[in-house]
Amino acid sequence: MSDVIQLDATTVLLQWAIGGMFGCWFTTRHREVGLGYGWLLRGTYLVMAVGAILFAGTSFDGDAEAVRNLGGVVVAIACLVPLVQSIVRRRAGVRGFREQHDERSERVARMTGIERGASVRESDAGPEFDPRLDLLPVILGVPVLVAAGVAAGGADVLAVVRIITGAVFLGLVSDAMLLGHWYLVQPGLPRRHVNEIVKAFLCVWPIEVAVMLVPTGMFSVFSGAVDDGWSGQLGWFWAACAVTTGVLAVVTLKALKERAYSAVMAATGLMYLAILTAFGTDLVARAVLAG
Repeated sequence: MSDVIQLDATTVLLQWAIGGMFGCWFTTRHREVGLGYGWLLRGTYLVMAVGAILFAGTSFDGDAEAVRNLGGVVVAIACLVPLVQSIVRRRAGVRGFREQHDERSERVARMTGIERGASVRESDAGPEFDPRLDLLPVILGVPVLVAAGVAAGGADVLAVVRIITGAVFLGLVSDAMLLGHWYLVQPGLPRRHVNEIVKAFLCVWPIEVAVMLVPTGMFSVFSGAVDDGWSGQLGWFWAACAVTTGVLAVVTLKALKERAYSAVMAATGLMYLAILTAFGTDLVARAVLAG
């Protein structure tokens, strides 16, 4: 068995979809972000899961790869279920969003004397979407990621840890950027939501870096035990990505402390850059080690 982890599109897309749905639940569980944000994320990660199925094809190289590929179908269906329910129950809206809307409408009415109607209540429109369903593809996806880690080769436990950590890592950074954009659609959204997801990403970052350094890992590239094919340059490129990702997350949190609304847009731009360096941190390491 090889000592290094292999890299393929099916595993990367499944990682991204499962980790992204975890990030979706991380924010939607508060019931304050508008329905459209959930639709955006669920639809995006559904497409990624379907893409993973298409890349996998019908040829299975071993039991672990078969479990991973068939599990991709399960993940895709699990992404579709909350998307369908959120659309079916859209009239009920989102509790926190409704309360915020009504509070602001009442304030405007007091200032202007213009009466504004209250939003539709849950009792009138039925139950609202259950955000716990966003965890369905995560729960069902963990065994799929385990199978993907085993199929990737190398030391199975380390490979699985790298796959699962990378899923959370890539999912949180992507959702943080998308959530930052959502403030253009829902400008009254409390800033604590984007703060929370960026802090969660920053907590995962050192774990991601650590598991990529563990032998056989990037330390082996720095020492020359693993040849990156570029005289060590890809190893240093990975190191630059890893450090820059952490710095960008810290600077993003600093930017969000500014009171101006433009601070959220600045933070979103920083997370755009963080996505690039985060993918460099995860995928460059795995590509080098797979080589």
